[in-house]
Amino acid sequence: MFSLRHFTTLFFLYLIVWMGSAQSLSAQNGIVSGRLYNALNNEPLAFGSVRLLDSPYGSFTDSTGKFEIKGIKPGLYNFEARYTGFEVEIIYEVQVTNSKPYVLDVAMTEANFSADSVIIVASPFKKIDEAPLSLRTIGTSEIKRNPGGNRDISRVIQSLPGVTSTPGFRNDILIRGGGPNENRYYIDGIETPNINHFATQGASGGPVGLINVDFINEVDFFSGAFPANRGNALSSVFEFRQRPARNDRLGFTATLGSSDLALTMEGPTGQNSNFLFSVRRSYLQFLFQAIGLPFLPTYNDYQYKHKFRIGNRHEINIVSLGALDQFALNTAADSTPQQRFILGNLPVQTQWNYTIGASYKYFADNGFLQVVLSRNMINFDQFKFPDNDETQEKIFDYNSQESENKFRIEYTGKKNGFKYNVGTNAEYARYFVNTFRRTGFGEIDFETLLRQYKYGVFGSISKKFLKERLILALGLRADGNDFNASMQNLANQLSPRFSASYGITPKLTANFNTGIYYQLPPYTVLGYRDTDSNELLNQDVTYIRNEQVVGGFAYTTEQNSKISIEGFYKYYRDYPFLLTDSISLANLGGDFGAIGNEPVSSTSEGRAYGLEVLIQQRLYKGFYGIIAYTLSWSEFQDNNGMFVPSSWDNRHVVSLTAGKKFGKNWELGVKWRYNSGTPFTPADTLVSGLIAVWDLRGREIPDFRRLNSERIAAFSQLDARIDKKWFFKKWSFNLFIDVQNVYNSRIPGPPTLDVVRDEAGTPVPLNVPGQDIPTRYQLNFLENNLGLVQPTLGIVVTY
Repeated sequence: MFSLRHFTTLFFLYLIVWMGSAQSLSAQNGIVSGRLYNALNNEPLAFGSVRLLDSPYGSFTDSTGKFEIKGIKPGLYNFEARYTGFEVEIIYEVQVTNSKPYVLDVAMTEANFSADSVIIVASPFKKIDEAPLSLRTIGTSEIKRNPGGNRDISRVIQSLPGVTSTPGFRNDILIRGGGPNENRYYIDGIETPNINHFATQGASGGPVGLINVDFINEVDFFSGAFPANRGNALSSVFEFRQRPARNDRLGFTATLGSSDLALTMEGPTGQNSNFLFSVRRSYLQFLFQAIGLPFLPTYNDYQYKHKFRIGNRHEINIVSLGALDQFALNTAADSTPQQRFILGNLPVQTQWNYTIGASYKYFADNGFLQVVLSRNMINFDQFKFPDNDETQEKIFDYNSQESENKFRIEYTGKKNGFKYNVGTNAEYARYFVNTFRRTGFGEIDFETLLRQYKYGVFGSISKKFLKERLILALGLRADGNDFNASMQNLANQLSPRFSASYGITPKLTANFNTGIYYQLPPYTVLGYRDTDSNELLNQDVTYIRNEQVVGGFAYTTEQNSKISIEGFYKYYRDYPFLLTDSISLANLGGDFGAIGNEPVSSTSEGRAYGLEVLIQQRLYKGFYGIIAYTLSWSEFQDNNGMFVPSSWDNRHVVSLTAGKKFGKNWELGVKWRYNSGTPFTPADTLVSGLIAVWDLRGREIPDFRRLNSERIAAFSQLDARIDKKWFFKKWSFNLFIDVQNVYNSRIPGPPTLDVVRDEAGTPVPLNVPGQDIPTRYQLNFLENNLGLVQPTLGIVVTY
């Protein structure tokens, strides 16, 4: 989406660097430093070994568990850490550069049996006792190099089985047939409700990711078998772990991407503390204006991490991130029917949000105590004038704020071979909304202030048997809040879960999990009031309940590859059913604005089931790749109680990702995705075309009597990326070319219903013989095909 001027500038910069690189490359002076420590009590592990696989480089740790490996040629490597009596750890895809030491802190896990009699073999894929399946771990290199991923985790995970997104440019994450409001995100153990710019209220999606990938070490993605200390999720839990900051000096990274400029600063603030800080600013609005799009988005964000170590017993981690998003209209871009339609319906909006939290850990002899305090807040401002004429009265005016103050304390320990985790959490939430809207059914005008106290308890225990061939894990949590009597009672939200894993052979395992999970409906549902009486209308809602069963097999090879197959079944109960629209809330969330702000009843039921196949090759002799196939069904009840396909019923989804590292730091990656098409609800042309209705609403009214009765056509997309890196004495330079939708595939969207307009843009009435005063407009359907070739030239400079 670069202009010719941007392309030319970057191309000449590329030539300059290319011509000067032969004389500027430095010697092999890459450094990897860090420490080995016991993951349970943070004790340093003296005289352990760390080595670079398939090379002569390696080192032993000193009496404080620290190590340093010097003289490494810049590149991407796998490392192995060993310590007697502990499981072998392999750290994949460590990017070694000359510009800064790579900080590699390795948490080692004690083995449950004697290492003298058993050969401990490291697995190339992470596995934890509580979630032996439905867990994928993604490293920072995988995120950065993903073709078409734009360094955005929400796009990168679309390469994995069970994951889909809405067609187009949004980051709505859909996991195993669930909606985009069913996911939860944690950064270094601190819950972060929103990870996207221009978020949809009541859901979690948006068009651009908020998290700076330069901060990320790795991401654990749970599509099921959620740990008991992570509540309020039905479809997925994401655990983002940020990397350690450099501890030698102050350093900087500048990244120029397809839509923004990012600046990152890091370094030590004392002998035992360091920090990471970044800011980003988009220039997308200039590009959109240059190519004549009717909307101009601008986003800004920051991210911050500060870590303090006080001896081996105490650790404090401070995390914060936030954003300011603005959405203006480009009223000059009105030459096509599609542009005019967008200008007529899209509101002007401003949105800001932040999360700030602190985590304190105390390490005892056989475990650790963690205390987490955090606060998050998001503000929505939206308004709309008829025909964007500010001299008229607004037809839509909306302001809303959501804030949450959270506390969690938990203890993780190990005794007699049993690993356990117990804890409790408490939260004070505040929701405010002031809304006015003219609709085809009248006016909505109310103001509400809702205060809510939430609480929960949780615990889990696991143990390995039969020389670690059999792993059993049991968890339980219970949640409540003071919204109504039903939800106050913890017993009504008991959430048990059980996992088992059996090693049939050293390389083949059978895995199983079942559990019951609960999620609170969004604040838009809880705080909805009647316009006339000002009473809360949804006082009888309950937690959404989801029962899950997952089972499968996994096979690993000596070449760092894995083949897995998993089947899943999810059954939803007590989902909010929107009484005005006669549709389950589970079908909404893949668009801008807010969802759930209308009367509901907790009566909707749904189900999702399917099969996932994954073939994954970790970096091995320069190759890596993922083949993922998902066959799934997602169904929710309509207003007659019949199960019909949901908006997220994707059926067949295929993703193929592959890459190769070549000599002289060249790398090529490609990604191909196929989707058999999702359902949509056709427009109610009889109601939508009424002059009184269209003049107020300005767009179609869906015919929910035919809920999701039609389906968009299948589509596919090919993305490609080329990276070239140069390593200088004190800085490094990475140039990448990323092309989304290489063969210009047209992604079909549901057709857009619009009125026929004359040359002045005025709707044309439908003249009916014998009718003196027209009651309807003439209607037509606009093409809604998405998908363009989107080339990106990007630069990353690290000092």
